[in-house]
Amino acid sequence: MGSSQRSTLSTTNVGEFVDGSPGREEVWAVDSLPVYVRELIAGGTAGAFAKTAVAPLERIKILLQTRTEGFHSLGVYQSLKKLLKNEGIRGFYRGNGASVLRIVPYAALHFMTYEEYRCWLLNNYPNLGSGPSIDLLAGSAAGGTAVLCTYPLDLARTKLAYQVVGKRTSFGNGMNIHSQIAYNGLKDVFMKVYKEGGVRGLYRGVGPTLVGILPYAGLKFYVYEELKRRVPEEHQKSVILRLSCGAVAGLFGQTFTYPLDVVRRQMQVQSLQSSSQGGGYRSTMEGLISITCNQGYRQLFAGLSINYMKIVPSVAIGFTAYDTMKTWLKVPPRQKSTSTG
Repeated sequence: MGSSQRSTLSTTNVGEFVDGSPGREEVWAVDSLPVYVRELIAGGTAGAFAKTAVAPLERIKILLQTRTEGFHSLGVYQSLKKLLKNEGIRGFYRGNGASVLRIVPYAALHFMTYEEYRCWLLNNYPNLGSGPSIDLLAGSAAGGTAVLCTYPLDLARTKLAYQVVGKRTSFGNGMNIHSQIAYNGLKDVFMKVYKEGGVRGLYRGVGPTLVGILPYAGLKFYVYEELKRRVPEEHQKSVILRLSCGAVAGLFGQTFTYPLDVVRRQMQVQSLQSSSQGGGYRSTMEGLISITCNQGYRQLFAGLSINYMKIVPSVAIGFTAYDTMKTWLKVPPRQKSTSTG
């Protein structure tokens, strides 16, 4: 990696890449904001743009993961057609409000705490060196921190996205679908879930989420840095190259941790499913075993192809927006000495 003194996601000349001109020298009001606040703004904005761009694919992925009636046997294209026919364009973005509300603080915290954990490790554990292992540990810790702080929003997003509104009570094949809306917006989800299960109910499924995010977030940063390290130094500041490395890292991490994401989604919507659809998992391992035995091992990868389709543009948009915002906000690169714990 060759950069213990600089942040992994340090600002580059993205301004020149975006508009072909050198970085501007005007004095912005945001210049007076602390560096960590500007990092939070840049990360949150990037997350919102990326999440909204792939919202339709995210909705379909959730419907396939949770085996929603009328969708679990369809492909991506047919699912999109059915959703458009019965819910219109707005159906593609059902639950996206909760998703954006979650991803803004999630992405902001993920980037910012990654920088903090990385500096802390470099300062307190110099024997670990400054290679990709630091990124693996810092990325995992940052991912876990961001999840714990924003999980209730993810739970609400999943419950809202799981609901399917039908213009008719049944389709041509005679299959009934959900026509009853259990939740009317984000606030309603929080109130009902808290009333049914308290704080514990708001964190239902957090186990497989943490088990999945720790290796995923760590692997993402690890692979990203390893790929960059193998590129000639004169090309390492290329935005296109960084986006490509990030996309490959995201795909790699998702493939290995995806079954845990399926278990998490099914645990989140158990209260909305009939007993014939399974559910009642008390732990991550029980969920993995039950899904494999009752639904087949293929269900552990339901929606993975859609995830591949959305992860590349999501990572590309996210990194581009993050770098552009950091340039616009004039975020200076973090130094090793800025964080001691």
